[in-house]
Amino acid sequence: MTTRLAIDDVRPSFSPTKAVVNEVVPVTALVWREGHDAVSATLSVWNTESPSVSSVTMDQDPIDPDRRHGVFTPLTCGRWFFRIDAWSDPMATWRNAVEKKMAAGQTAAELSNDLLHGAELFERAGMPDVAKSLANESLDLSSRVEAALSDAVAKKLHAHPLRDLLVEGEVHEVLVERREALYNSWYELFPRSTGGWDEEGNPVHGTFKTTAKALERVADMGFDTVYFPPIHPIGKVHRKGKNNSVVAEPGDVGSPWAIQDHSTTHPDLGTMDDFKKLVSRAQDLGLEVALDLALQAAPDHPWAKTNPEFFTVLADGTIAYAENPPKKYQDIYPLNFDNDPDAIYNEIFRIVMIWIEAGVTTFRVDNPHTKPANFWTWLIDKVHVTHPEVIFLAEAFTRAPRLFGLAKAGFTQSYTYFTWQTSKRELTEFAKMHVEQADICRPNLFVNTPDILHESLQTGGRAMFAIRAALAATLSPLWGVYSGYELYEHEAVAPGSEEYMDSEKYELRPRNFQEAATRGASLESYIRLLNLIRRENPALQQLRNLKFHDVDNEKIIAYSKADPATGNVILAVINLDPRNAQEATVTVEMEAIGRADGDVYTVHDAITGAAYNWSNRNFVRLEPMRDVAHLFVLPQADPHSLDRLAWRDVNDYRP
Repeated sequence: MTTRLAIDDVRPSFSPTKAVVNEVVPVTALVWREGHDAVSATLSVWNTESPSVSSVTMDQDPIDPDRRHGVFTPLTCGRWFFRIDAWSDPMATWRNAVEKKMAAGQTAAELSNDLLHGAELFERAGMPDVAKSLANESLDLSSRVEAALSDAVAKKLHAHPLRDLLVEGEVHEVLVERREALYNSWYELFPRSTGGWDEEGNPVHGTFKTTAKALERVADMGFDTVYFPPIHPIGKVHRKGKNNSVVAEPGDVGSPWAIQDHSTTHPDLGTMDDFKKLVSRAQDLGLEVALDLALQAAPDHPWAKTNPEFFTVLADGTIAYAENPPKKYQDIYPLNFDNDPDAIYNEIFRIVMIWIEAGVTTFRVDNPHTKPANFWTWLIDKVHVTHPEVIFLAEAFTRAPRLFGLAKAGFTQSYTYFTWQTSKRELTEFAKMHVEQADICRPNLFVNTPDILHESLQTGGRAMFAIRAALAATLSPLWGVYSGYELYEHEAVAPGSEEYMDSEKYELRPRNFQEAATRGASLESYIRLLNLIRRENPALQQLRNLKFHDVDNEKIIAYSKADPATGNVILAVINLDPRNAQEATVTVEMEAIGRADGDVYTVHDAITGAAYNWSNRNFVRLEPMRDVAHLFVLPQADPHSLDRLAWRDVNDYRP
């Protein structure tokens, strides 16, 4: 419907927008009307738990006069709502006219009507003293307008404006989740590989008890979530052998993703009670347990007999196994959601609830882009009715429309293409895209996975492992590491492949982490430091406030992150070359770090402890064998200036 004042291009536009408790959420809109009278806008925020509404006058963009900005910070989980109301601003219109006329030299007599009109406005605004001064003809002009044009009065009017021609905008919804949905460090390990070796040096199948012991090291490195691949019984029909051999030898343990029964645990790992004890131990260590939700079945899964309609039955009566040409997965039957959707939906919900009741609060979902998006909306919504705290991570290495579509369907977090972004241009474009989509998608940057050993890690040496960890841990509040990364595991099964040699997907891979750390062949201490820096600096717990700074060397990347709530600012400068020292001049956009041009400020490197005086332009030198990155902690900035940074980022990254 057409209204006197227009409210256009409201951001965030997607509903419900994603947010977490204590996250600063920027809100903007274009507000306009005919003519030259000033307009403004109010941001009103409320939630389902409280009927009270918090309202603030939105600020005008310093560059685009038609755009208004505001921020809000939700303090509790649940459904929140915001609305932008537009209104004609008679006070701003009056002030603008009076200041221009006075600047042109007009006298009090010439401004008589303006002064009397101003007195009427200030009476309406509940400021009789200001109105009285404006109407007092015994005072000279400057005295009459002094209070009306003062900064103190302007602040009062900003907090309690006079609003004419009020137009209410549409209500927008925000889904506010717990903090861990946005800020979390993940570590992936295979419980079956925690058993060590026997006296003859042969790997021993791990148990939930040996896994509990392994969690102490994970917690010590500062991780928040420990993720287990499937822990269910593994099928024996068409079981895969080592290095994905289609023929399993006696003793081969098979792929955990060839699931023989989703509702219970692998007998060699332990019982369901043993698993619950493991979850309890993880909680004692400050860790959450994430479990793989892999919706597929081994050929000897009970479903193949009881519910063949869950699969695709071929013309010859056999069930189709999974394929991703040229890859074949003869040990896995993919599910078919079309034959009997009600039955398969309810069966999967039943399974998910079994593990939630066992203490699982997070699910890493395997290949969700190969299942219907509306199924995920149904499942996640149904789980959240009784367990809104549960996190769902989408392992969807797929094209952007499907990646972001799954996020819209309800996934809390998403895998991304970070692993394949290595140049400064690729990293910059990748990060900006995810800032642009921050209202929809939370990217979890895994440096490696059991399926992905990127070429850069195969050939880049130890420095590349540190570089990729520094990038992942600082570009997003969410990052992850697959076990063995800290030992610089880099050997591929074949040239050009991203599969690990002796892949843990098909065999036990116990590791002696302590021995490696003792001889200096481990990245553990660096990873521990990165997680500590993340924990101590709220700027690294934000997704939206990211700004890239100019560097005159393509091998060095620089970016800052800021937290408007605390004024905390981090400036990362990272050498992308794992083999050579690189030098550069970093030109800092001062507004992005809450400083003015020409300011001199002290930066403290959270990695080395060194301190430097910086200003607009600064020299850096990074050597791979010493320091691959600076993570500078800057002096605290004015939070309001960082609010403006959040608004500007919204404008920068969205068309």
